[in-house]
Amino acid sequence: MNQFNSFEAFYPYYLEAHENPICRRLHVLGVVVAIGAILYSIITQTWWTLAIAPGFGYPCAWLSHGIFGKNVPATFGHPLYSFKGGILMYRDMLTGKVPF
Repeated sequence: MNQFNSFEAFYPYYLEAHENPICRRLHVLGVVVAIGAILYSIITQTWWTLAIAPGFGYPCAWLSHGIFGKNVPATFGHPLYSFKGGILMYRDMLTGKVPF
């Protein structure tokens, strides 16, 4: 696994691992579902559901890498950077910096 000294060095690697458009779209689905689970937890004050929110998002991402991206998810080697990368990639897709 590659080593990175900063998120700025990691993000281009992250985007390269998501070149496949279906892979990117499934990541967006995972982010949206996980955010929905977090919002549900906050609105209903059902705090234990925060623990399962990643279980909604990560399977979409991991399956998309195996089936469409044909690579290993960065989460396994860089969990915090890839969490941030997923959110920023979603933002960049919404603003047109990364193709949807």
